[in-house]
Amino acid sequence: MEAVSPSIKSASPASVQVASPSVRPARRRYMAPLEPVSPKAKWLLGTGFFVLFLLVWSAVTFGGLVSPTFLASPLTMLREGILLFTEFDFHHDIGMTVWRVMGGFILASVVAVPLGIAMGAWKPVEAFFEPFVSFCRYLPASAFIPLLILWAGVGEAQKLLVIFIGSVFQITLMVAVTVGGARKDLVEAAYTLGASNTGIVKRVLIPGAAPGIAETLRLVLGWAWTYVIVAELIGSSSGIGHMITDSQALLNTGQIIFGIIIIGLIGLVSDFIFKTVNRRMFEWSSL
Repeated sequence: MEAVSPSIKSASPASVQVASPSVRPARRRYMAPLEPVSPKAKWLLGTGFFVLFLLVWSAVTFGGLVSPTFLASPLTMLREGILLFTEFDFHHDIGMTVWRVMGGFILASVVAVPLGIAMGAWKPVEAFFEPFVSFCRYLPASAFIPLLILWAGVGEAQKLLVIFIGSVFQITLMVAVTVGGARKDLVEAAYTLGASNTGIVKRVLIPGAAPGIAETLRLVLGWAWTYVIVAELIGSSSGIGHMITDSQALLNTGQIIFGIIIIGLIGLVSDFIFKTVNRRMFEWSSL
């Protein structure tokens, strides 16, 4: 029988290293459902779409496929935009439109958020208001413009009310759904710990629904921008919508497209600010 080396005999189990198979890093699954992308890839993909859109637009207009009367080229649009700022005081129009959007949206939020919380928290309140709110939610804000002109004239009040009507019912119902979807186990746990009915609303329902309410406000703010243009198309002497109407009468598609792009840029910036504030306020949330 072959002799065993003393060094092997004295070796402890801990000192014996067992060769383990190498662990391969998880391969990244591109284009898999719900697979996230890196921030750099997200930025490149988002920018790529705008570049592709600009290339197609340039090819269609510079190639003569569409008449300049119906669609201005990117260079013509930029030239008309510079003209708006240098000769037609477009800064004032932008400021008036932003003021109208924020004014009507804030008024709607002040009314809709408390009402939505009450509807989501107390079912009798929901039973009382929900049919009316659901009915008004389907009414287009533009349909109220003739009545609002009769009631409030063609001044700023009429434009603020158009945005208010277009936003308040949407916010109310969405906030009610968010608050009403609170986890029942958290509510029961709060009752077990001695919380009152008011305490449940203040300490459980509102904190739990706050990220969802903030996200609702961010979404509805985007809708408010569509309402303000409708409000400014009729009986307005300032604003981006007013400029678009005047440009349409002159068949100046360059200025029309520039106004639309400015609206999109302002909306994109406001959406980014809203997202950033929401992430800072609700870091514990997945939003």
